[in-house]
Amino acid sequence: MSILVDENTRLLVQGITGREGSFHAERCQAYGTNLVAGVTPGKGGTTVLNGVPVFDTVREATDKTGANVAMIFVPPPFAADAILESADAEVPLVICITEGVPVKDSMFVMRYLEGKTTRLIGPNCPGLITPGAKAKIGIMPGNIHLPGKTGVVSRSGTLTYEAVGQLTALGIGQSTCVGIGGDPVSGTQFVDVLTMFNEDPETESIVLIGEIGGIKEQEAAAYIKAHVRKPVASLIVGQTAPAGRRMGHAGAVITGTAALASEKMKALEDAGCHVIPTPAEIGSTVKAMLVQG
Repeated sequence: MSILVDENTRLLVQGITGREGSFHAERCQAYGTNLVAGVTPGKGGTTVLNGVPVFDTVREATDKTGANVAMIFVPPPFAADAILESADAEVPLVICITEGVPVKDSMFVMRYLEGKTTRLIGPNCPGLITPGAKAKIGIMPGNIHLPGKTGVVSRSGTLTYEAVGQLTALGIGQSTCVGIGGDPVSGTQFVDVLTMFNEDPETESIVLIGEIGGIKEQEAAAYIKAHVRKPVASLIVGQTAPAGRRMGHAGAVITGTAALASEKMKALEDAGCHVIPTPAEIGSTVKAMLVQG
């Protein structure tokens, strides 16, 4: 089993005719993802990538192809409208890869999505992948993944790839890997993904990768302590970051005591997680955790 995406995923890509959208849509398709449609206003009626139809609107694309997942590759000023269009078309899952979406736009989107059936991952995220089902929605390198029973959830795209690379090298496969993104205002959170992993019988262990800024990791720690009985390994990066300086992601800023890496690590350790000391020790820590049972 897996979470969020599987062999039943039917993908549409908003912005498929742009450089980035076309490049990554083709790689999702090559991995085995069922890419059924693209959406670019004004280019409806054309085809790309060996016959994938392009539509002017998301509603038309879903009505004619049965698409149930949308991946967004449109410039930041238009990303919020793209998300809202997919939500209005009742697409169950929307993954917004776009980086640099204004916080004000993201706040409006999150308020708009309240009470609706659409789940948003991102913006500013690498997407997600279920290796066993050959379902890749995003920009991650598919070749490093291995089907298995360890779920990975991360705020960092690059560290997701690093974690997966180390796990695969040790023969530790992944059930699903989810990059939730590093913006201060975003859709799906750690707790949402942890809940799904906790309820998935085929996910037997979890790797959580967090960073400085905000309190998402403390919320995750509280959920893990109260509900998760599967082994969890956690890494928090930014242990030497200076206060007040953005470190990569828009949300990776120390703005108070709770945002410190040390406070997040303490919370996760108190919750029973196996704390990973450095990025270089992700694989070895998870291997030791699994040996302990």
